[in-house]
Amino acid sequence: MSVWKIHPVYLTIIEILQEKGSTTDTDLLEMLKAFYKEICPDELNRNLMTMEIAGLIHVSSLPRGKRLIQLKEKMK
Repeated sequence: MSVWKIHPVYLTIIEILQEKGSTTDTDLLEMLKAFYKEICPDELNRNLMTMEIAGLIHVSSLPRGKRLIQLKEKMK
């Protein structure tokens, strides 16, 4: 049975990126586990893909299979 979250994961990701500027996917997953104990890498990837398609974030590859996640700046 899935549990509905009061605060959506994507909003928490945006808040973390606003505070940090950018982070790796592994660090982001660890930070999210403080808020959502049951979050898994698949759920993180699903949220990141949706956010990147929506134009909220930019994800780029780093060495050793890591990814850098950055919040896109608002266009004026």
